[in-house]
Amino acid sequence: MQFAKKLISDQLSPLYSKEEIEGISRLIFEKVTGLSRLQVHLNQKEPISAANLAQIGEILNRLIQFEPIQYILGESEFYGLVMKVTPAVLIPRPETEELADWIIRDFQKQSPYILDIGTGSGCIPIALVKNLPGASAEAWDISDEALQIAKQNAILNQVKIEFHQVDILNGPFPPSDRRYDLIVSNPPYVTASEKILMSSNVTDYEPAIALFVPDSDALVFYRRISELATNLLKPGGMLYFEINEKYGSQTAELLIAKGFCNVILKKDIHGRERMIRAEREK
Repeated sequence: MQFAKKLISDQLSPLYSKEEIEGISRLIFEKVTGLSRLQVHLNQKEPISAANLAQIGEILNRLIQFEPIQYILGESEFYGLVMKVTPAVLIPRPETEELADWIIRDFQKQSPYILDIGTGSGCIPIALVKNLPGASAEAWDISDEALQIAKQNAILNQVKIEFHQVDILNGPFPPSDRRYDLIVSNPPYVTASEKILMSSNVTDYEPAIALFVPDSDALVFYRRISELATNLLKPGGMLYFEINEKYGSQTAELLIAKGFCNVILKKDIHGRERMIRAEREK
């Protein structure tokens, strides 16, 4: 494996940081060899087969084009769970894990009925149902391709979730007289002007429909979802969002204007305001 490890480093060092290369190498070896992280570490001096070396070469050719390693390998990790990913869905991010963890801590001793709006890979509701005994969930997305991936991930992680194709801005919405204990969403929130600041591995490969909003209406999804949540949440129900750090105070003001109370902005591990929680009045 030492030869393969040097090959990866030599090929990627002009393009990726040392930390990125270490993480990518670990993922490549685990996927190609089928070994666990510990087994890879213990077998570093073992030779690698010609077939595995050829596979690594193909992966490197795609990495050089800045294609995300998660799409190349077809999977990512979220809250300790494996999720299938394709360019039809966003790659789960650490700050989204922090959002899921916040909810899990808040609802530890409850069995909530959950709605995830803009579910993508399904990572949020799957993690919530997996970690909140008795919880049940619905998940909506505008993309049928994304929903197919989310359904596969629910099966992979052995959870039952009800999926619906919904255009949150225009409807129609699934008929239901039930009300949710919590609604969560990681909607599009990157403004068009911010696109030029983003890495090509995001802008060239990840789905634009899940990322971008116009500069003229950066909070369009937060406004619409909060309006819906006033009817869809139970009294005292909670609304959680992942947010653009530039619009934290504006998002909080929007939620207060829509009649929500106990609005809390939360910083991520890097000290950025990336999450918000609000309560529907009882």
